[in-house]
Amino acid sequence: MRIEKVINNNIISARDNQGVELVVMGRGIGFGSKAGSEIAEEKIEKIFRLENMDDKEQFKALLASLPIEHIRLSTDIISYARENLELKLNQNVYLTLTDHISFALERHRKGLGFHNVLYDEVKLFYPLEYSVGCFALELIEERTGCRLEEDESASIALHLINGELNTVMGTTFFMIKMMRGMMEIIEREIPVPSGRNYPRDRLISDLKQLANRLVSEKPIKGRRDEKLYRFVERNYAEEYHMISGINSYIESEYRCSMTEEEKIYLALNIKRMKDLYLC
Repeated sequence: MRIEKVINNNIISARDNQGVELVVMGRGIGFGSKAGSEIAEEKIEKIFRLENMDDKEQFKALLASLPIEHIRLSTDIISYARENLELKLNQNVYLTLTDHISFALERHRKGLGFHNVLYDEVKLFYPLEYSVGCFALELIEERTGCRLEEDESASIALHLINGELNTVMGTTFFMIKMMRGMMEIIEREIPVPSGRNYPRDRLISDLKQLANRLVSEKPIKGRRDEKLYRFVERNYAEEYHMISGINSYIESEYRCSMTEEEKIYLALNIKRMKDLYLC
């Protein structure tokens, strides 16, 4: 592996034997180095493979402008998420999370407050990603002495969600707000007995899959089962009516719509949940 360009003392650009572009990080790895020379392997801390990154030049410019400590924080948080929780993240998360952590630390040092309006929703719908956000706050405090606001745990989680779904922040906000609205309608309509809870996990999983399909506009595959549709409409009219109301809500608020298959599937799961837990 040879150096293609020295970006700064701690960051260099290189290519591997297959010609794939790399960015290599390590304290002092670029000091005194020149293009064409071999990389000192003992100085390598992290190798970023840019073959699947949308904006390679932006990433290189960002790494060149930030303290190496901030880059280490981001890479260690992402490694923790991948190794301990087995989250599958795209390469762009290195760009977005590194930028966010640096910005959050700067904001904190200036004494500026921060509130994440989707804190509760992220905690509810994405508990694994939220747990990484909590880990990140502890790691940031340990290494920098700065204790970021608790809301930052949800913000860090949002960047991980983007990395999992391969979306941008605006799309993720849109999707989570949609899930919150659907959940509110369902919980308003389902008669939960006083003093009882019901397991939300299955419902949350269903809403996440639905919202992801709606915002991505992926087509639904499979045959239409007319007999099942007529059966649900006739025998589970209350649940089907509720889901139709949710569909009207997302059509009005978000300009998208469930397929008939999705309405039937969700109505069946609502019926099953009511029979198992709310009787």
